[in-house]
Amino acid sequence: MKTKRCAWCGEDPLYVDYHDREWGLPVHDDRKLFEFIILEGAQAGLSWITILRKRENYRAALHNFDFTRIARYTQKDLDKLLTNEGIVRNRLKVESLVKNARGTLAVIEEFGSLDAYLWRFVDGSPIQNRWNQFSDIPAKTKESDAMSKDLKKRGFNFVGSTICYAFMQAMGMVNDHTTDCFRYKKVQQ
Repeated sequence: MKTKRCAWCGEDPLYVDYHDREWGLPVHDDRKLFEFIILEGAQAGLSWITILRKRENYRAALHNFDFTRIARYTQKDLDKLLTNEGIVRNRLKVESLVKNARGTLAVIEEFGSLDAYLWRFVDGSPIQNRWNQFSDIPAKTKESDAMSKDLKKRGFNFVGSTICYAFMQAMGMVNDHTTDCFRYKKVQQ
């Protein structure tokens, strides 16, 4: 019998592995949360599989998403990144790395951690949705609207509500596995 997965997953082994091992599991590590703020923003206008294929290149280029180090990047550092074929070389997305790293440091100073700040948008625990099919899942919610608005106010870029909702799904702030997916109940626990 074939394992039932969310419809978006498809057959690509990289996608399947990401779906089965990561997507929707609650994350509370600041570095990992920052990584996904960056990766979800980089994905704007592109497919997620494109970003997954570039993920290791991002990790290498960005010192494993060391936001303290990225916050100190100079224009020379950004210019070098724009020549890196292993990442998305969109000038605005590359420049947002520094803005988002600096925003992360400010959030940590105010809230103690990026984790504490971000998880407050779902009152500290995952929202357990019950979607029967992929087409039922919204592109954004009132929670992602609030997160987006607040992140933008704090100087973050590439954090629109749709990007924030994708981030919330990936980081387990919402369980958006469809109810027929084998991961639905595992993530729910």
